[in-house]
Amino acid sequence: MKTAGKLNNFKAYAGPAMNQKITLMRAEGRDVINLGLGDPDTIPTEHQLRALAEAVSNPNNHHYPSGYPIKPFYDAIAEWYKRRHGVEMDPETEVIYCLGAAEAIFQIHNCLLDPGDVALVSDPAYPSYEAGVKIAGGMVEFYPLLKENNFLPDLDAIPADIAKKAKMIWINIPHNPTTATADDAFFIKLIEWAKEFDVWVVSDNPYMDICFDGYRPPSFLKFPGAKEVGVELNSMSKSFNSCGWRVGMLLGNKEIISGMAKIKSQSDRGLYYPLQVASIAALTGPIDWMEERNRRFAERRDVVVKAWKEMGLEMLTPRATFYCWGEIPQGYTSQEFSFKFLEDGNVWMIPGSAYGEKGEGYVRIANAQPVERIAEAMERLEKFMS
Repeated sequence: MKTAGKLNNFKAYAGPAMNQKITLMRAEGRDVINLGLGDPDTIPTEHQLRALAEAVSNPNNHHYPSGYPIKPFYDAIAEWYKRRHGVEMDPETEVIYCLGAAEAIFQIHNCLLDPGDVALVSDPAYPSYEAGVKIAGGMVEFYPLLKENNFLPDLDAIPADIAKKAKMIWINIPHNPTTATADDAFFIKLIEWAKEFDVWVVSDNPYMDICFDGYRPPSFLKFPGAKEVGVELNSMSKSFNSCGWRVGMLLGNKEIISGMAKIKSQSDRGLYYPLQVASIAALTGPIDWMEERNRRFAERRDVVVKAWKEMGLEMLTPRATFYCWGEIPQGYTSQEFSFKFLEDGNVWMIPGSAYGEKGEGYVRIANAQPVERIAEAMERLEKFMS
């Protein structure tokens, strides 16, 4: 007996394994600074925690989620998008919950792809896009994100014959790992391109509220025609400091939302009701606290960018996300650099090659630790480089 051959088509996600390695290193007494994990030190606000605690303490709130009305949660999601982006969403037909964004990244391929269908994925990209395509039996065609184009997709550079074969395209802006951002003109062109080639657009937009210097990332859905060609994936994790909740949402095209509902009727039994209650409190509550949260992320970003440039290495100043994407010194591969710095300096940064061939020559730094620890990591890097 053998397991499925398609297991050989993708790699396991490296994040959990590295976190275990770092835990073992710390158990040995080593002071490791983990700048790889994209799970910040931020916590949910008091009104979110209070709503969750009250809902959890109610003994009647622990049955299958299908026994509770989900409409208030969908109404809250639609209201959030209207306040944030001016987008009108029908809560009944254009919104569906996800068990964290990761679940939707997996299931969307089962919704959009038949075996052998082509999906367009950027290089570099979050690795689960490629894995999700292959698990669903699809084929991946990569399009490059290049420094000379500020790591934005160049839609004109995608060969027409590839675009015609493609069934879907992944767009992740603000981008993980490169931090690339786009203005309105890009999304307008994306929608025109998708209509021309009949390609579904899946926009992954979890970092839209982690932004700096007056920049406000737009939603793909705010532009005319977007709902005709695709959907947007979002979550409570980054915007509302709730990575561990595993609460996400998919919004947009009614046909895709309906297809996902059909799949999810078999694959899960709904979203834990107390998490719905707490998410409603977050989505409809005050958001003025985000300004201070983002100020702290910007402070951390500035420490990394300054240190990187003082060492003679190139790095753009991110307008969004809590990451930095930095070029590494010559003479190393990104994997060699990351693991040697971990061994010699007790600091972990993710090698760019983990995100694709075009990520070679870079590392991703997650500004997820207090600024003092990030500054210490940069001091260690300076010593490592000297």
